[in-house]
Amino acid sequence: MFPFKNTYVNLPEKFFHKTNPEQFKSPSLMALNKELGLELGIDFSHYSEDQLARIFSGQDLPEGSEPIAQAYAGFQFGHPVPQLGDGRAHLLGEISGNDIQLKGSGRTKFSRRGDGRSALGPVIREYILSEAMHNLGVPTTRALAAVRTGEDVLRQFGPEPGGVFTRVAQSHIRVGTFQYFAFQNDIEGIKTLFEYCLKRHYPSIKGDQSETAIEMLKQLTRRQAKLISQWMGLGFIHGVMNTDNFTLAGITIDYGPCAFMEKYERLKTFSSIDRNGRYAFFNQIPIAQWNILRLADCLIPLIDDDSDKAVELVQNELEPEMGGFETGLWDVFSKKLGFNTVDTETIELSKSFLNILEKNKLDFTLGFRNLSELKEEFQEFYPEKEEIRLFRNRWLKKQPDFDLILKTNPLYIPRNHLVQRAIDESYAGDDRFFERLVCILKNPYTQQKDCETFEKPARPKECVKETFCGT
Repeated sequence: MFPFKNTYVNLPEKFFHKTNPEQFKSPSLMALNKELGLELGIDFSHYSEDQLARIFSGQDLPEGSEPIAQAYAGFQFGHPVPQLGDGRAHLLGEISGNDIQLKGSGRTKFSRRGDGRSALGPVIREYILSEAMHNLGVPTTRALAAVRTGEDVLRQFGPEPGGVFTRVAQSHIRVGTFQYFAFQNDIEGIKTLFEYCLKRHYPSIKGDQSETAIEMLKQLTRRQAKLISQWMGLGFIHGVMNTDNFTLAGITIDYGPCAFMEKYERLKTFSSIDRNGRYAFFNQIPIAQWNILRLADCLIPLIDDDSDKAVELVQNELEPEMGGFETGLWDVFSKKLGFNTVDTETIELSKSFLNILEKNKLDFTLGFRNLSELKEEFQEFYPEKEEIRLFRNRWLKKQPDFDLILKTNPLYIPRNHLVQRAIDESYAGDDRFFERLVCILKNPYTQQKDCETFEKPARPKECVKETFCGT
């Protein structure tokens, strides 16, 4: 059974549009996350595979669900867009405090010129990436199911098989959700959303409206500082950090043109639409800070009637919190080098090692994972260079913890060519590689038998140089 409880649908109608998923001819179940289902309190044993395919494609609505498309706006690549919304997603409701959402389930009021559907490729990508991030310890949306629709969709490279993804999230409230009302100068809408967000994500915050608004901004800043630091410690590039992809829960959401770096580049991008590098790897911190300030813009009317005074209050309170991004980043990299505490020397060592990775075009993940090779002498992975020798001497002198290095640096990540291979083979009707990849990524820090293929970077002919949005 699906124990739905719906709270977002109890907000005023301007927050969403009630709408049902579209119908598909012959949906079939591709993947089901039974472990996550048990965590949510969903018992799948009462359903056949065909019934689950129909439920997770939106053909049969579970009892208690109330499908809606949420309204939101956003700044996309720095440009304001007053109305976006769920153009290809249906929020069925909440289970155990988490949203259950179908993606690729058809047109809604917010679809604009889109068909509201998804190709199977983005479904596979998000399933693999979101579960991998969870297993790496990163706050994220989760994958509950993937379904083939049995129908093709037309995309930039021609027809592709269609799919529907079932996403689980602490909520889908975004900075862009607040901006939807701010663009309309709807102060009452902002206030209603703020009170809902406090109750759902920040229940411990108490005080008057001004105090709680500022405290929520501070706590969100801490959550996002930790999140972005975790991303960067894994070489993860989100690719499209627009305000509509930036959540109030402080989790990773929307795995579109994202990717994990192989050869380290400070300003690496993969997204086909990020032509100017706005969301490049090391730009993710300033962009996250910018997004938080855009949320602060929306909350100014709740903080003080005098907007100048409100802005001053926000600046004074948030400025010290923003420093947590840099502190968190170097804390993560210090641990990756084997140091439980961060100080000036561990920061300098971290910067030095990143420069070595970039200059020598070394794989980011294996560059950190293989550090134990430097304990005695140079091994196969690292070239014999003076700069590496100097780093090694300084680093060993500080006595790194080699157990910490193995616990902090994964061996297995969803490398781009592996994800692409899973997509290609599933398009050909064979899901075995997809299933094996998902299984291996459940234990990213532990070496597994006969999995050398999953450890290595892409060969030249396998390299994925560009990633695309799923729309």
